[in-house]
Amino acid sequence: MDWDDLRYFLQVARTGRLTAAARALGVDHATVSRRLAALEESLGAQLLHRSPRGCTLTDAGMRLLPRAEAVENAALLAAEEAGEGQALSGAVRVGIPEGAASHLTVEAAAELCARHPRLEVQFVATGRSFSLSQREADFAITISPPEQGRLRIRKIADYTLRLYAQTAYLDALPRGRPKGIEDLRRMRGVGYVQDLIFDPGLDYLSEVATGLHPRLTSTSLLVQLELVRAGAGVGILPDYMGKRHPELEPVLPGKVQIKRAYWLVLHENSAELARVRQAAEALAAGIRAKAAG
Repeated sequence: MDWDDLRYFLQVARTGRLTAAARALGVDHATVSRRLAALEESLGAQLLHRSPRGCTLTDAGMRLLPRAEAVENAALLAAEEAGEGQALSGAVRVGIPEGAASHLTVEAAAELCARHPRLEVQFVATGRSFSLSQREADFAITISPPEQGRLRIRKIADYTLRLYAQTAYLDALPRGRPKGIEDLRRMRGVGYVQDLIFDPGLDYLSEVATGLHPRLTSTSLLVQLELVRAGAGVGILPDYMGKRHPELEPVLPGKVQIKRAYWLVLHENSAELARVRQAAEALAAGIRAKAAG
């Protein structure tokens, strides 16, 4: 068996398509197909089911996957150890909520890259969860910790969210500023698109009151922030975000206070890679330093 064939197998297993694997590896579709066929022939087993919808692992492929990942990880570790004492290099992809990426980690990332000029940090700050086993990210920072998988998980820091609104918007309310939860029902709400919430930790409204329905919604927390800053209504924002803007103030601060946490999630196969480990530690430290607002 040619161990290099495992790279092709891993890429197809992670992407689910020969064409996607070929693009990631910088080769053509035929090369991926040929290397997979050679691997299957050397092992005497079919590793993938191929269909117009893509590729799925057979039972033999499922058995091979963790062993192939272990070989890949050993090769990466060996390469790093050979360059021990040198600056970190290579790419590190981070799956992270956009609020944490934009408000809590930019300085830490800048300092990390200044120390290691050959390191490439890729923030993937989209509204979805990430599969570390499929290498969609090297590590993730999440609001709700995963419940399964070969993962190393630890809490980074707690943070607080409150209702925020523009001071001018509150001053212009016909019946005056809200005095209780029921008064929120006469205010325009800003929040997430309910059926597109990708993490249960982002579903805040039930913790404020039942039946609240925001009329201005976005999948982006940064868009929600700008709507609140523009005086469009009242929205739930992290303190570390709301307190940055003097035109905003907490609404019912003694009655509404929501607690959440950020979690660091690494896959067992990549947790010991120096570039992944040190990037994760640097960003986690940045979050701890700023999350309290």
